[in-house]
Amino acid sequence: MKFDIITIGGAVRDITFYTNKGKIFATPEDLTSQKMIAFEYGTKINIAEVYCSLGGGASNTATSLARLGFRTAIIARVGKDQDGKEIINKLKKEKINTDFIQIDPRSQTGFSFILSVDKKEMDHVAFLYRGADQNLQFSHHRHLNAKWFYLTSLSGSNWLKTIKSVFNFAAKNNIKIAWNPGNLQLQAGKSVISPWLKKTSILILNKDEAIELVLSGIKVGRRNPRYLNRPIYLLNILKEWGPKVVVVTEGKKGAWVYEGNKITHQKSRKAKAIDTTGVGDAFGSSFVAGFISNKGNIAKSLKWGMINSASVVTKIGAQNGLLTLKELKNKYK
Repeated sequence: MKFDIITIGGAVRDITFYTNKGKIFATPEDLTSQKMIAFEYGTKINIAEVYCSLGGGASNTATSLARLGFRTAIIARVGKDQDGKEIINKLKKEKINTDFIQIDPRSQTGFSFILSVDKKEMDHVAFLYRGADQNLQFSHHRHLNAKWFYLTSLSGSNWLKTIKSVFNFAAKNNIKIAWNPGNLQLQAGKSVISPWLKKTSILILNKDEAIELVLSGIKVGRRNPRYLNRPIYLLNILKEWGPKVVVVTEGKKGAWVYEGNKITHQKSRKAKAIDTTGVGDAFGSSFVAGFISNKGNIAKSLKWGMINSASVVTKIGAQNGLLTLKELKNKYK
């Protein structure tokens, strides 16, 4: 079977909790960490609300793409435990092919503690236990047949080997890659991931991620904070490094795309937000879905991304608010 798209990365359990005991303060002098959360040291924190759901980059994007009508499979790794079984069963219910999910007999399924301290801001901090996710391998399976790969955050000591295998396999089999790099990839910087940026069809980053990556590859003279805070500046530098299409998102301010001819901006849609978990995955996967469905039309792709990301923030969890293709088209104006 030939899949429209195969997502690669994490599939974990998300545990979201809310408390009003934290304090948010600005740190504008740190371009890659412009806000911080603090708690009283040594105290006990009461949790007001707790929710459990399915998460992880590959899981979130696979669910989004499947609901939008794409023949979707997922490559991820879970533990030989109850959480792993539940994740696989939920993915199957979304009509996602799980044949390539790896079962780790020694590590438990990964999970995230997602902390929110201000429901008005709607932002959060995620504490990640990677577990089996760290041992993900990319196997050249003869049934691995797709038009696109959607590569999400990779963890563990073998992440670079995995990326090399994914891109080499894609090149040999004429598979396009949409890439949303994770923390380890961004920390490694341009000097390490540059060869793969050149082979990326669509690079998707939020503004903080884009700043971190750009800082890793530019000379001191180009590090003016006034410019680094501008998405257009980031887009131009990242495009020089080889991706065919570069996408930079900036929360409520919307998203910018540069594909070599012009820069396109799309404002975010108004929504009654209650949780921003998974909003980046919803936007990125929907942008790629729109890009494929609309034959590379950037404006339409951006609208797809904004519609689905606006829907996701109205529900708690990374996947509960994801739209079907019919629902998305009904909201398209």
